Amino acid sequence: MSRNRIGLQHKPECAPGRSAGQIKYRQTPRSGLRGRILHSRLSGSGSTTGQAMAEFLLVAPLFFFLIFSVFDFARLFFVQMEVDNAVMEAGRFASTGNHLPDPNNPGQYLSRVNSIIATLQQAAYGQQTSNIQISSLRGGNGSAGGPGDTVTLSVTSKLKLMTPMVALGFPNGTYTFVSTTSFKNEPFPPGNTN
Repeated sequence: MSRNRIGLQHKPECAPGRSAGQIKYRQTPRSGLRGRILHSRLSGSGSTTGQAMAEFLLVAPLFFFLIFSVFDFARLFFVQMEVDNAVMEAGRFASTGNHLPDPNNPGQYLSRVNSIIATLQQAAYGQQTSNIQISSLRGGNGSAGGPGDTVTLSVTSKLKLMTPMVALGFPNGTYTFVSTTSFKNEPFPPGNTN
């Protein structure tokens, strides 16, 4: 018996009516797992679709968990950056002492605090913001301060996470963050304080 390159053994087989010089060789798989695998691959008799499906069923939950987790955390960081940007934009507006026109009463203006809140909500592009606090050193809570005063804006924002396994790590499946900024008011006319 001899072996060829792929590990199959050649067994001489003498057909009836043939002499020993006319021996025909047939290939049989080697014994053991490797031989059976080689035989099934060479003959095409083995089915690999069941094996592929089993591997997919083992790997798919982990794969989808990772994909949705990356998506959830990317969304979380995006919303946090949007709210941080909105707070910075509202802080810049607060430092100018300007007032926005009242959309409900043409010709009138919103109060300074309401103008700052409207600027913040407009810059947040629909993100859920709550607990907006505006305070100043001299005026205290609810005051945007006068010229040269320091105004502080603070916003709480909540984001409901979509991936259930990631949401388990946060209270009520919601990520809560606070964004705060402080600006020194410009020397605007004192009449713009309210």
